[in-house]
Parts: sequence; C-alpha cells; structure tokens
Amino acid sequence: MNRTGSGEVDVDLTWFKSSYSDSSNPNDCVEVAIAPGSVHVRDSKAPDGPRLTVTSTAWSRFVSHSSHSAR
Repeated sequence: MNRTGSGEVDVDLTWFKSSYSDSSNPNDCVEVAIAPGSVHVRDSKAPDGPRLTVTSTAWSRFVSHSSHSAR
C-alpha cells in the first residue's frame, strides 16, 4: 500500500465515483482509478490531495469483505 501526494503526476488514470456514494452533496465521494496491478483511491473534495494506492488483490479483498459486512 502506498500513499502519494499531490507532487506526483497521474498518467492515464481515469477516475470515477463509487457507485455506493450516496450523499446529499455529490462532491462528498470516494473516487477510484484502476491501473494495471493497482487501484488508486482519493477524496473527490481534494482531487489534487493525497491518494491511497493498493494492489489489485488487496482492493478485491477489501471490496469482498465490505460487501459481506454490509449484509
């Protein structure tokens, strides 16, 4: 897992908002970008701020655990 700051350049990352973001303010969301072998996560209110980068395997485990926990 890596945390990156705003000094790094995003090359070819396409950000999208979580389909589970349900807020009265559409800017209060988590955004995700998928790259080969990694997933990048950021706060939509601070697109140039810190990001979290995890491996694709770690992201899959997180999503699987989160979906099971929500039931």
